[in-house]
Amino acid sequence: MSRIAVGISGGVDSAVAASLLLEQGYDVEAIFMKNWEDDSEYCTVEQDYKDALQVCDLLKIPLRSVNFSKEYWEKVFQYFLEEYKSGRTPNPDIMCNSEIKFKEFLNYAIDLGAEKIATGHYVRKDLINGETVLLKGLDSKKDQSYFLHTLNQKQLKHSLFPVGALSKSQVRKYAEKKGFQNFNKKDSVGICFIGERNFKDFLKEYIPAKPGNIVSETGNVIGEHDGLMFHTIGQRKGLGIGGGKSRIPGAWYVLEKDLIHNELIVGQGIDHPALYKKTINASNIHWINNRKPNTNKLGAKIRYRGKDSICTIDELTNDHIKIVFEKPQFGIADGQSVVFYNDDICLGGAIITSSC
Repeated sequence: MSRIAVGISGGVDSAVAASLLLEQGYDVEAIFMKNWEDDSEYCTVEQDYKDALQVCDLLKIPLRSVNFSKEYWEKVFQYFLEEYKSGRTPNPDIMCNSEIKFKEFLNYAIDLGAEKIATGHYVRKDLINGETVLLKGLDSKKDQSYFLHTLNQKQLKHSLFPVGALSKSQVRKYAEKKGFQNFNKKDSVGICFIGERNFKDFLKEYIPAKPGNIVSETGNVIGEHDGLMFHTIGQRKGLGIGGGKSRIPGAWYVLEKDLIHNELIVGQGIDHPALYKKTINASNIHWINNRKPNTNKLGAKIRYRGKDSICTIDELTNDHIKIVFEKPQFGIADGQSVVFYNDDICLGGAIITSSC
């Protein structure tokens, strides 16, 4: 009987994952990860642990706790801060999965004697022509393959995703039937392991804010920003400027961040041409099967909630990729990831460095 270590977070997805594995006959142990040292009102670790313990007591499986706060700080949070200091918009959840859940946790579990780990991610995997492939979750609204595109063959082979073929509503109904108190617990939308909090105030604790001017594309100063790090390309809300300061109708959107002059360049209207770009340059390329695709035409998405769009690989080296989309993409932000697909198969991705 295979021994599986389930990364249980206190949420409903990982709870159901553990239960499903038990039903399938696995020897299951639950492991609760603490990755952020914080006793503020925003940190939910204590309640999350209680929710995880209630599930484990019902399932009669052991619950072990491990602290990866040091590793999280060094490998995820420092990267997060450096990216914001450089004017980019990082995605810490991707780095968290790569460095903590599927590296530190995986290694820890294997050292304990587990054959594999399991998580509550909405993804699937399959074996095709001798290679393990990462597939989108069947629930398109919850598919999380975007966040797992940095996984390699070893990590995939040693991982299970029990809820990947279910919808969120099915997961909640299952959890309620089992008596899990977290069956209707809302999904976490905050920074990975840090929780939901005022992002601007949180970032100010670590990076000095540098206010500057908000400038229209014609050079008129129309407001002031608190710091370029608080804004991203395509942003509409939270700019503090109305829509009636020019003859052009429509809300203001962030078009560009001028790091040299510390200015936020904005334009009006969601149809503004500067918001839409077809070409992306990216670095830190990772292919899940460790080789480039056998076709130049792929599906790609530039954000988690985005839809796959057809693109063509224009240039490709070991550390650089240039792609051209068939249709212009809205609000491409440096520092975010572009993730590639062949239908439901997630091929890998890269970090966006520029667009035009």
